[in-house]
Amino acid sequence: MRAKLTYALTAAVLVVYFVLVGSRGVLLIEIGTPLTVTFGVAVLILPVIGLWFLWKNTQFVRRANALAAELDAEGGLPVDELRRTPSGRIDRDSADEVFARRKAETEAAPDDWRSWFRLAVAYHDARDTPRARKAMQRAIALHDGKQPETA
Repeated sequence: MRAKLTYALTAAVLVVYFVLVGSRGVLLIEIGTPLTVTFGVAVLILPVIGLWFLWKNTQFVRRANALAAELDAEGGLPVDELRRTPSGRIDRDSADEVFARRKAETEAAPDDWRSWFRLAVAYHDARDTPRARKAMQRAIALHDGKQPETA
C-alpha cells in the first residue's frame, strides 16, 4: 500500500510540474516573437513527453499488478525463498539460484505468461531491472493474447 501511495504522490507532483512548465511555454508563445515562440514550443514538448511516459508507466504498473492478483488467486505467486545478508539485502548467490530455476521454467514453457511473470520477479530480485521489465512486458503480452516482440 505504501508503494501505491508513493507512486500516486509522485505522479501528482509530476502532473503539477508539467502544468507549470506548460503554462510557461504558453506564456512564451503568447509574447509572439520568433525566439519566444520557438522556446515556448520547445518548453511545451517536455510536458507532453513527460505525460506520455507517466501514462505508459502507469498502464504497465496496473497491468503487472493485475497479473500478480490473478496469479495470487491461482496460488502461483513465487514464494520468497531468498537468503538475505545481515543488512537485509538479497544474497546474490541465492538470487542466481532462483533465477536459474525460473529461467529453466520459462524455457520449458515459453508461451506461459505465468512463467514469464515469475522470471520477471527473479530478474528484479537479481537487480536486473531492464530485463525484469522486458520479461514482465512479455508476460503481459502473452496474457493478453498478443504476440510478444522478440528480443
